[in-house]
Amino acid sequence: MAAAKLMDFDKALELFEPVLGFEVHVELNTNTKMFSDAPNPANEAYHDAEPNTLIAPVDLGLPGSLPVVNETAIRSSISLGLALGCSIAESSRFARKNYFYPDLGKNYQISQYDEPIAYEGSVEVELEDGTLVTIPIERAHMEEDAGKLTHMGGATGRIQGAEYSLVDYNRAGVPLVEIVTKTIFGTEHRAPEVAKAYVAAIRDIVRGLGISEARLERGNLRCDANVSLRRRGAEKLGTRTETKNVNSLRSVERAVRYEIQRQAQILADGGTITQETRHWHEDTGTTSPGRPKSDADDYRYFPEPDLLPVQPAAELVEELRAALPEQPVARRRRLKADWGFTDLEFQDVRNGGLIDQVEATIAAGAAPAAARKWWTGEITRLANAQEKDAAELISPENVAALQQLVDAGTLTDKLARQVLEGVIAGEGTPQEVVDARGLAVVSDDGALIAAIDDAFAAQPDVLAKIKDGKVQAAGAVIGAVMKAMKGQADAARVRELILERAAK
Repeated sequence: MAAAKLMDFDKALELFEPVLGFEVHVELNTNTKMFSDAPNPANEAYHDAEPNTLIAPVDLGLPGSLPVVNETAIRSSISLGLALGCSIAESSRFARKNYFYPDLGKNYQISQYDEPIAYEGSVEVELEDGTLVTIPIERAHMEEDAGKLTHMGGATGRIQGAEYSLVDYNRAGVPLVEIVTKTIFGTEHRAPEVAKAYVAAIRDIVRGLGISEARLERGNLRCDANVSLRRRGAEKLGTRTETKNVNSLRSVERAVRYEIQRQAQILADGGTITQETRHWHEDTGTTSPGRPKSDADDYRYFPEPDLLPVQPAAELVEELRAALPEQPVARRRRLKADWGFTDLEFQDVRNGGLIDQVEATIAAGAAPAAARKWWTGEITRLANAQEKDAAELISPENVAALQQLVDAGTLTDKLARQVLEGVIAGEGTPQEVVDARGLAVVSDDGALIAAIDDAFAAQPDVLAKIKDGKVQAAGAVIGAVMKAMKGQADAARVRELILERAAK
C-alpha cells in the first residue's frame, strides 16, 4: 500500500479544527471473569497460561450456560465512575451487542447500551507545562472482553496473508469498563498532547483505585482514538475515523497527529474521509484502513434477558465515594512540592511512570533526591536493557535499603550499582548481596594507609609534587589505592589520608 500523503501539521491547523473523542477500555483485576467463575489471574499468570485453559462454559457460549454478574466488578465500575466525576445510575441494565466475534463464542457481547452504570462526568488532565484541560465524560459502562486470534502462516502475524487463525478464549469474558468521552473541542495544535495526557490520566486514576494494572503494552488499558476535522468557519462536523487499540502513550499522541495530517491532505485535495476503524502501525508510525465503522443501530442492541438490572444501594455508592483516593493532578502537585523537585526532575519521574515507586521508596526511608536518582537512572537503564518495566525489577523497600547502605558509608555509588545488579538477579536483599559478594567499603584506615605507602613507594615523584603543593597529583595515588582495594574504598577518605601522609 502506498504511503499516504500528509499535510504539514501547522498548515493543517490553519485550515481545519481538530475534533476528538476517546473510548478507553480498562480491564479489571477481579479474581474471576465478568459473568463466569473462570479465573482472571494477574498479568504474568494470565500471559503464561496455556491457550483455552482459563475458561468456563459461559465464556464459550455453550448451550444452557447462564451468566452471573461479578460483584467486585460492579464495585470497581462504580468507583471508577465516581473518580471520573460521573453520576451513578440507580438502575442500569446489561444489553446484547450483536456482532460477529470470531473470538467470542456466543457471537454477541454482553455490554451496556442506553442504561450505563455511570454517566455525565469530567476528568481534569494536566499537560506537560502545567496547563489543565477538562475532558467531558459521556459514560462509563461495564462489558466483557473478547478472546484473542493468533494468525498463522503469514509473514507479519496479521490476518493479511495468514493461512489460518487460532482462537484463544482465555481473555473472553474478562471484566471491562469502557469510558466514552463526549466530543472534545478546542484542543487545536495541542490535540496530540491532550490525547496522550487524557489516556495517562485514566491510567493514573485506575491505578490509584487499585482496580487494574492499566498497562497499555499488556492490553490492560486500550485506547480507541476518534479524530475528525472541521473546516474553519464551518458548523458541520467532519467524518471521523477510529484508530483502534493504540498500546502506548506515545503512540496515542503520534496516531492523533498522523490522522490530523492525513485527513487534512485528503480534504484539501477535494477527497472525502471514510467513516472507518483504522489500525495503528508502531513500526511505520502510520494508520491503515480496518472496517467501515458501525453505528449503534447496526449492532441490534436489546436488553440481556439472562441478567437482572444492576441497582446499587445508595449506601454502597457513598461508601465507595468516601474511599476514593486523591485525584492524580492534585496528588502530583502535592508530591512535587513535598519532594522539592524542579519541574524537570518531577517530569522525569512522571514520564517514566515511576511516581508510585519513588513515593514508596521515600516512605521506606530514602531521601527524595536519592529515590529519584535510582529509579530514573540505573534501574530504568537496566529495565530498558531487559525490556521490562522498572517496577518489575526491584521493590521500593530494597531500593531504600540500598541507599541506606550508601548513606552509612558501607557502599560507594559504584559498589551500590553492583549490589543493585545482584538484588535484581535474585541474590537476596542489598545487605545479603554485600555479605555474599564481599562488597563493603574498606573502612580500616590501616589498610588504606598501607596501600597509600605502597603507591608512594612506587611513585616517589608524585609524593614530591604533592609536598610541593601540587595536590592534583594525588589523583594518581588515589587510582592506585582504589585498584589495590578492588574499588572497595571511599575515594574521599583516601584523598584525606594521602594529603595527611604527604604533610608529614
